[in-house]
Order: sequence, then C-alpha cells, then structure tokens
Amino acid sequence: MKILLLGIVDAVVVWAGVGLGTQNAYALLSLLLLGGVGLNIAILSRRAYPLRYLLPSLLVLFGMVVYPILYNVYISFTNLQTGNLLQKSQVIHLLENRYAPAPEETIYAYQAYLSDKDELLLLLTDEQGQHFLSQGKTLEPLRPDDQRLVTQDGTTGLDVPGYHAVTGPALYQLLPRLETLAIPVDNATLRLSGIRQFKTVIKQYSYDPKTDRLVDLQTAISYAPVDGRFTSAAGKTIEPGFQTWVGARNFVRIFSSAAIGKDFLRVFLWTVVWAMLSVFLSFSLGLSFALLLNDRKLHFRLVYRTLLLVPYVMPVFISAFVWRGMFNENFGIFNRILGDLFHVQVPWLTNAMWARASLIMINVWLSFPYMMLISLGALQSIPDQLYEAARVDGAGAWRRFWSVTLPLLMISLAPLLIGSFAFAFNNFTLIYLVTAGRPAVLGAATPAGATDILISWTYRISFQGGSGNNYGLAAAISILIFVMIATISAIGFRMSRHLEEVYG
Repeated sequence: MKILLLGIVDAVVVWAGVGLGTQNAYALLSLLLLGGVGLNIAILSRRAYPLRYLLPSLLVLFGMVVYPILYNVYISFTNLQTGNLLQKSQVIHLLENRYAPAPEETIYAYQAYLSDKDELLLLLTDEQGQHFLSQGKTLEPLRPDDQRLVTQDGTTGLDVPGYHAVTGPALYQLLPRLETLAIPVDNATLRLSGIRQFKTVIKQYSYDPKTDRLVDLQTAISYAPVDGRFTSAAGKTIEPGFQTWVGARNFVRIFSSAAIGKDFLRVFLWTVVWAMLSVFLSFSLGLSFALLLNDRKLHFRLVYRTLLLVPYVMPVFISAFVWRGMFNENFGIFNRILGDLFHVQVPWLTNAMWARASLIMINVWLSFPYMMLISLGALQSIPDQLYEAARVDGAGAWRRFWSVTLPLLMISLAPLLIGSFAFAFNNFTLIYLVTAGRPAVLGAATPAGATDILISWTYRISFQGGSGNNYGLAAAISILIFVMIATISAIGFRMSRHLEEVYG
C-alpha cells in the first residue's frame, strides 16, 4: 500500500512537472522536484525515517510561510502593476497574434457545420459569390457545379455526409471556437469579425529574438523593451507591458517621491499613534479591572469577570459591524442619544478626528479583556510578603503600586505588550471592517485614507488604486513594515530583558 500510494504521488509530480516545464515555470518545477525527491527519500530510506514526520510540517511551513515571503520580496523588486501583469514571453505571444485590417479587406459570409466527432467545417462565401470550403487551416475554392453545394430556398449550403449545419443558439455556443481560427489566404489571414462574417486581416507585429525588438509590419517602426514596455525611438509604447526587474526603485519611490513620501509619513505616524494608544489604554483599563478583581474582599468576582470577558469571546468581525452600526451618523444609537439630550450629531466615521477616536475606542473595548486576564494572572503570582514588607516600610497604596506591583508586572507582561503593539500595528481587520481606511484625504497621491494604517494602505495600493494596482510598490511597503515591527520588537525584548536583570 505504501509503494502504491508513493507511486501515485510520483505520477502526479511527473504530470505536474511536465506542465510546469512547458510553461517555463522552472522555479516552481525545481521546488516540486525537490519536494518529490525528499518525499521518496523519507519513505524509502530507513536512515531518513524521522523525515516522515518532519517533512509534512516542513512542506506546509515552506508553502504557507517561506514561499510567500520570498515571493513578496521578489515582487518588491519588480514593476508588477496594472499594465505589467504578464511575463515578457506572454506579451510577445499576445502581440504577435494581434491583427490589423488588410489593405484590401475582403468580407466572407460563413456557415458552420459540425460532424458527429465534433469536427468543424466552414462554408465561406466572398463578396463576388465565390464559395470556399475550410477545414482547419486550409481554404479550398469550390466550383459552382460541386456536388457538395446544394441550394434550398435560394440559400446555398453544404451537403456533406456526417455533418449538420449549426444554427440558432448552437452557433453562439460555437463562437469561442470560431474566434480562435486563423485561416491563411494569399498574404492575409481570415479571422472572425462579428457573428456572421470573417474578414481578411494581417499581422500587426513581428518579434525578432536576435535583436529583442518588436516591429510594426505596417509602419516598419521598431520597438525595444524599455522598463517593461515595448517602446519606439520616439517614445511611443505598446500595451500591454510586461514584468521586469527594477531593482530598488520601489523602495526609492517611497522616500524620493514627495507625494508618496508625504502619504507614507502621514500613515506611518497615525499607525504608531494608533498602536501606542490602543496598547496603553487597553492595558491601563485591563490592569485597573484586574486590580479590582484581585481584591479578595470584592463580592461576585466571578460574575464581574465573566461579564468583562464578553468583548474577548465575541468574534471580531461581528463586534466591528455592531460598533459601526452604533457609530452610524444618522441611525446610530450614540447620535440618537446625543441628539435627544443635547441636539448634537457627531460625524463619528465621516470626520478624520472622530473616525480615529472611534477606532481607538472600539479597539480598546476589544482588547482590554485580554490585558485584564494577563494582568490578573501576573498579579496573583506576586508574593504577599512583598506587600507586607512595603507596608512595614510605610509605603501607601499608590507607592506599593509603583514600586512593587508595576515593576514585577512588567517583567512578565512586557513581551506580551510588545506582541500586542505588533498586533495593533498590523490590525487590518478592524480598520477595514469599520472604516475601510476612510474618510478620504483630499490631495492624496495614493489611496491613503485618514484612518489607514500601513497594512491597510498597502492593501489599498495593491487592490484599490484609482490609477491601477501597484503590487511592486505595495510589496516594498510590506517589507518596510516587517523591518519596522522586527526592529521595535527587538528593542522591546532587549528592554524587557533588562527589566528581568534589574527586578528578577
């Protein structure tokens, strides 16, 4: 059974490898072969027995983590964007199959016939009434007395055994197949033009691999590949463009372009403020509740703890939608209360300042139960003897908090706060569900709204760009986000290590 299953897997690998090879996807082909060879070694070799358990996890790790990271890095050094989505070979193939009207255009009416084996036969009639028979890429002229030509009700058709005429809805289903036909005729080509006719066309471009240039066959203008587009000496370009390596240009654009740099700085500053305020306020609120719940004299502590955990156990997307409804400017409960009491309507989600304040309130509401839980656990681990010694030394409640409670809490909670900061820094879900980065900022060069943080701004550059999607620039920004988070985390963990050395 083991050999049988391994043989099936190997057959699938060979089949997929042939397909990747024909598509020139050599990088994926190498990974596929490496994985296949590794799997065979792990199964067949006794020495590699532990790999049987490690290889599935390693493959998942590589496929879900390592490969996306490497691909993202690769994209950041390319010009992948709207208009430059295809590979160069694909663009060349597309342009070489682009046609222009022939100088002496001839129109052919046609009738389509299909055999029982789904073979296609066309009866073409030119403007002079001459009939032609086409099967595949051939065009055979028919004599007027050809026995295959029959006339019924003034219409000339074909009578070929095994073939039947395609009419009505069946003809519309056949159109995708007819659109792929290219029938040579003299110095031109017959291509489908409309539902009922073919026209003579000529190829518009020809590619010379020796000179790496594309030539317009009508004007003889030569186009060279420049920055992902075939460009003439006069600066005229041909669409579409293709992917090409641009080095660090996307990174340079972030800081050298005044417009993009301005958007980046504004979004970055708000991201830092958003993350810091979210962590500080949620930790302060969570620690306050933890201090209250840690008091053994407090009655109904279990009930309070259960109620305070409600925001934490609710799915984030449900909470986000509920809060967005409550902050609705016209129908939300907050504005209804404010309107009834004070005749005030607050633009919660349409004004930049209020939208940011709303997001921080929502995030604090979602995050403080987690902070409360970790703080409560850390508080219960602090020995009571330390508080008794502080009381003996004359320290009051406030002094005991600052000199005993908080320093000891930070030893265990500092890494968790750093993780919370990193999570808030990249909290795409809440931003997107509540405001989607809006309200818009007038004059912004990129789709950067007033509440966009770096990760949501990157997403909008990738998929919601007004002038097209710029994946290369977005990938470069995502790498910068990674570097920032890694740097902040490294500094934070080093500081938390110092806390352990001081208070440990």
